[in-house]
Amino acid sequence: MNKPLIPCLLIAAGFAFGCISIGHVLPEPTEWKGLGGINDTGWVQHGGKAAFEFRRDGEIVGQSRPNQPNSFLCTLEEYSNFELEYDFRVNRHLNSGVQIRSHVRDSGIVYGYQVEIDPSDRAFTGGIYEEGGRGWLSDLKNNPDARAAFKQNDWNHVRVIAYGDHIQTWLNGVLAADLHDTVSQSGFIGLQVHGVGDQTEQLEVRWKNLRIRNLPLEEPPTPQIRNPTFGMP
Repeated sequence: MNKPLIPCLLIAAGFAFGCISIGHVLPEPTEWKGLGGINDTGWVQHGGKAAFEFRRDGEIVGQSRPNQPNSFLCTLEEYSNFELEYDFRVNRHLNSGVQIRSHVRDSGIVYGYQVEIDPSDRAFTGGIYEEGGRGWLSDLKNNPDARAAFKQNDWNHVRVIAYGDHIQTWLNGVLAADLHDTVSQSGFIGLQVHGVGDQTEQLEVRWKNLRIRNLPLEEPPTPQIRNPTFGMP
């Protein structure tokens, strides 16, 4: 089912109606927590030496550097079951992404699920790629609506729900990836600046409005939640 995984309230004509779950009611999510800020408190860089700047308005800006491997700005805190939202804007010549449930090897190489940022004509933004591992787990070859949702040279909004073995992504309100996978159940969030070889032009990717909230997981595993309007902007 291509349905979101957590409960919500649908507000209509001034009245709130709770979503209906099958089997049991999911616990309420925790409060939203911002992941931006004006300094690097709570973050650590792995991989290459691309530049990351924390701006006073809460934006995080990543800038490529020549002859550097993929660079990642990663949260010190790890997350398991969560809802994540962020806006991004990227140079059309720079590949990027956001790591979720990810880890770092002793060699400094980051691996794990990546929510793709792909401004190329391929337009796989919102797909799920396993960095340092199996490669594409959920591309957008058969999802033309999500591919068309990407806005070149503009801000884009991404929403991610990771709950149990189920990961879903939305790009500007359009369902992009819908993946079941059990390889990683927790890990850090990471912002990627992709390597650009020996290219000397400094290419930027910018993030803002990063926020996350935990979704407590109960037994039995993920119930089905029916609410066709949840997740729309």
